[in-house]
Amino acid sequence: MKKIIVISIFLLSNFIMAQGKIMSKSANVIFEASVPSFEEVKAINNNVTVVVNTETGEIASLALMKAFRFKVALMEEHFNENYVESDRYPKAIFKGKIEGFEVNSLTATPKDFVINGKLELHGKSVAIKASAKMCKTTSGVNLQTNFWVNASDFDISIPAIVKNKVANKVAIQLTAVLR
Repeated sequence: MKKIIVISIFLLSNFIMAQGKIMSKSANVIFEASVPSFEEVKAINNNVTVVVNTETGEIASLALMKAFRFKVALMEEHFNENYVESDRYPKAIFKGKIEGFEVNSLTATPKDFVINGKLELHGKSVAIKASAKMCKTTSGVNLQTNFWVNASDFDISIPAIVKNKVANKVAIQLTAVLR
């Protein structure tokens, strides 16, 4: 009987604690550093974790760098070895806050928010301000945000030989269904 009570309390406490958070372990991040007239420099990571605290609007995200996939395998190799140095800096972490976020105000119509926070990548932390759209659907809360970062802000240098083929200004797009 004691075991049943202890197990019940444990399960109930986990349920109560989980009420304030929604998350996804399969969010998508696409980055693009393409330059017109040259080969596309674009990758996608479909295994990004995003967590939102529904009570405070705090948001956190984690992306493993080696999970980004390119159309060209050689680009992926150069990305991991020469640019982001994935063995030394294996992940990108974002921590911030969704301004004015109230989960109960979400409807099927997308609502605009501003996300402020810090992106840690390649051993550097840079302030990020991004617009986001969120809405409630039958599958959860949809989140989509786009923003730009400069590779140089993270001490990621682009070799002179490819400087005209790879943009320093990188477009980032995150899409998640949070449950």
